[in-house]
Amino acid sequence: MRDKEIKKLIEKETKRQKSVINLIASENYVSDDVLKALGSPLTNKYAEGYPGRRYYGGNVVIDEVERLCQKRALELFGLSSDEPVSTRGDSSTRGGWYVNVQALSGSPANFAVYMALVPLGGKIMGMKLSHGGHLTHGHSVSATGKLWKQIPYGVDTATETLNYDALKEIAKREKPNLIVAGFTAYPRIIDFKKFREIADSCGAYLMIDMSHFAGLVAGGVYPSPFLYADVVTTTTHKTLRGPRHALIFCKNEFAEKIDRAVFPGLQGGPHENTIAAAAVALKEAMSPAFKKYAKQVVKNAKVLAEELQKRGWRIISGGTDSHLILVDTWMDGKGIGGKEASEWLEKEGIIVNMNTIPFDTRKPTDPSGIRLGTAAETTRGKKEKDMVKIAEKIDKVLRA
Repeated sequence: MRDKEIKKLIEKETKRQKSVINLIASENYVSDDVLKALGSPLTNKYAEGYPGRRYYGGNVVIDEVERLCQKRALELFGLSSDEPVSTRGDSSTRGGWYVNVQALSGSPANFAVYMALVPLGGKIMGMKLSHGGHLTHGHSVSATGKLWKQIPYGVDTATETLNYDALKEIAKREKPNLIVAGFTAYPRIIDFKKFREIADSCGAYLMIDMSHFAGLVAGGVYPSPFLYADVVTTTTHKTLRGPRHALIFCKNEFAEKIDRAVFPGLQGGPHENTIAAAAVALKEAMSPAFKKYAKQVVKNAKVLAEELQKRGWRIISGGTDSHLILVDTWMDGKGIGGKEASEWLEKEGIIVNMNTIPFDTRKPTDPSGIRLGTAAETTRGKKEKDMVKIAEKIDKVLRA
């Protein structure tokens, strides 16, 4: 690289990544093949529009790349684009599936779905940010909370898990246009069937944001949302171990609306190099090795949570079913704030993020907890015995 300044910074960041224990739940490490696709000449091509319907010439090969990514995305999650024959009217049999692979990241993907399916000023029922939801699930500081009204829901006070009966009451009372399930800081398995029943009880669309657990679904260690959802969004850079990108799966009946919302509604030309990199990651996720990886991610998370509990740390909801763990570091004033905990750990080479916990009494800029994830370190080959050592180190740092 001729630009020595940028080269030096890339080398510094590469060294930093290799020298730390990475427990950021939304990060992972991509393969060399994914990196090669990202840095390929596909970067040079402008491809505004969709395969076979471009506004620029010279997209014959690019169309093949994008269609291959779509094919692999559907194949990975066992989806068919064909209309199934059925006498039942439920979501599991209504229509085939389509996938838009042009969304630049998770936030615009979610925004596009709302643009397509929810009238401006309509209601989006999403989890409170402080309970584990995402900004783009209708939070007030996000554009999604300014253009649509969020109907918030949270977890149960006693169990710190979802109370589906309470959610149904909210839905029937508020009658949202769309319900969002899938979260950024909820460690338990989501009952998608119950969410479908809730959506049907009030006539709402059901959208699942599986950004965090998509790789676990692909690996067969987390239930698939596709039997029950109308729309499924996901990033590809977390447990799927791909580039920073997003996919929007939808029933065929919504495909045209979704496409129009992405382009020309929100974006111009897609990043075809990133689409190619996502296609590489999707193929990698079809391998037996990836299934083994996904199983290890969950095993590692369970051990890490258990080991921290043994050392006296309160784990939100009492444990985890996924890659994600929420730790109460404040513990009613007996511990330390999440911001300080994160800073202390980083000084010792352990990277986490501060995070609110349900019913947090502290402000989001210095909350009561930290969020941990095991996807990245599992990619590096870490197993259960390593999680025990990591828990020991976390405990030692935070009690120093």
